Amino acid sequence: MKKVLGKRLTLLMGITIVLIIAGCGGGNDTDDSATSEDAGDNDGASEEINYSEAVEYTITGIEPGAGISVTTEKAIEEYDSLSGWEVNLSSTAAMASELDEAISNEEPIIITGWNPHWTFAQHPDMKYLDDPKGIYGETEVIKTIVRQGLQDDKPNGYKLIDQFEWEVEDMESIMYESKETGDDIETVAERWVEDNQDKVSEWTEGVEEVDGEPFELVSTPWDSERASAYVIKSVMERLGYDVTVTPVDVAVVFESIANGDGDASLAPWMPLTHKDFYDEYSDQFEDLGPNMEGAKIGLVVPEYMDLESIEDLQPNE
Repeated sequence: MKKVLGKRLTLLMGITIVLIIAGCGGGNDTDDSATSEDAGDNDGASEEINYSEAVEYTITGIEPGAGISVTTEKAIEEYDSLSGWEVNLSSTAAMASELDEAISNEEPIIITGWNPHWTFAQHPDMKYLDDPKGIYGETEVIKTIVRQGLQDDKPNGYKLIDQFEWEVEDMESIMYESKETGDDIETVAERWVEDNQDKVSEWTEGVEEVDGEPFELVSTPWDSERASAYVIKSVMERLGYDVTVTPVDVAVVFESIANGDGDASLAPWMPLTHKDFYDEYSDQFEDLGPNMEGAKIGLVVPEYMDLESIEDLQPNE
């Protein structure tokens, strides 16, 4: 009996020792597993992207002398976060091409953007960076200015120009259709006039037809302003006008209307974008007020970039 009890005791002690060892080993396995999981979490965590470095402290811009180009150079001077940055000035087409490529590859890019423009129709998932210093202003209007004496010389042309107003979406639709179809802005603008006679009738209310009266519209070379100029050209030609659209640099727009070389312009962006030029010549032309409200300019990025403000950027030190 004693021998049996002794064997059982020995067996129980052996089992206990095995369980203790297994328990200790199990604890080590659990710790190793947790460590392994933690390491995996660290490996899987995405590092925060330094977008400033990613774009090489460069803003992709458009033509030198454009209102937004001048304003962006001011922003670089005013924002500490843009210290040491540069704006790559080239052309609107080049900017749009770089934007297309960046978005197709989900790569970072910062552009000088504005509404109305067809890029927002093509890439709706874009956003303006907040501008706490107000360098780019709030929403803008596009104004109509005419030479002094136009109302006396060409009263019907003056009346039509004065009654012209439309929406951001109208202009963007023309620009986007031109981009998608490959048709030039003038052709698309003529189609728009045919398809939007309800709006056209409001502009032409009380306007009499003429017989070949010349009228010169001075515009900038950008598609947004070309859209409005060619829409009005089409409307006026249906009333018997002989219309010329002259695209020039924005500074020359104001100079031409001020000195009477052109009859009217639908291109000035106010109160900020073209303020310097407007102020220089403001006493030498007549301001007929906005032909479009809700325009906007600023620095624009794709939605997939985790940026909200210009101040989220970093100086190039």
